[in-house]
Amino acid sequence: MKFIDTIPYPILILLCLLLGLAPFVPEPHLLEKIRMLTQGELRKPLDIFDLLYHGAPFVLLIIKLLRRKGKGTQR
Repeated sequence: MKFIDTIPYPILILLCLLLGLAPFVPEPHLLEKIRMLTQGELRKPLDIFDLLYHGAPFVLLIIKLLRRKGKGTQR
């Protein structure tokens, strides 16, 4: 997991904004796929791939933030 520590925050934030929210119109894929997941309609392999693909930057950013927080509490 050390490779996550080497990714700069600006790159992750840019990925979250561009890849995580693309396409912007009519609605971001990530929001559409999360809505489908909560409604139990996420069945097609392409939809599951889209959820993972567009959600990956957010997952990486959350992991990086949690690892940073964990390192801050250790001495």
